Amino acid sequence: MSSPSPTKYYTIEEANHALPLVRAIVADIVRQYRDISERKERLDQIQRSRGSKERPANDPYSEEMAQVEQDLEKEIAVLQEFVDELEKLGVEIKDLSRGLVDFRAMMEGREVYLCWLLGEDEVAHWHELDAGFAGRQSLLAGSASGRVETDDLGSKDA
Repeated sequence: MSSPSPTKYYTIEEANHALPLVRAIVADIVRQYRDISERKERLDQIQRSRGSKERPANDPYSEEMAQVEQDLEKEIAVLQEFVDELEKLGVEIKDLSRGLVDFRAMMEGREVYLCWLLGEDEVAHWHELDAGFAGRQSLLAGSASGRVETDDLGSKDA
């Protein structure tokens, strides 16, 4: 079993440089998540309307329902592959439906998240590790010193 890779810390510049790839992956995640959610809801509605999750052996739709369930499992596996791709980049997905991601960073000697939401032009927000989206603060409005450090060089970038 391999040991977990060390935490990747992004500077603002590195996060924005990675954004084209991250944006593409996150767009795929949001689209895939939406499709899965819609299919799952339709499947649940069908199962509720039939009154039971168990299908009688002579049910003419039994085979079709089994196929739909298999297809759904495959779609979930594809979604997980997209999430894994982000994780390999050191980017954490926080909201699959909206495309909210965080990049770990060091700011003023402490770990924080650089925060980006699908549709935004650049990484322009940050928040404390435990603050979440509601605690987002602008990197541009002087809400912090704007100094984000790299993990291994200890240098500071604006």
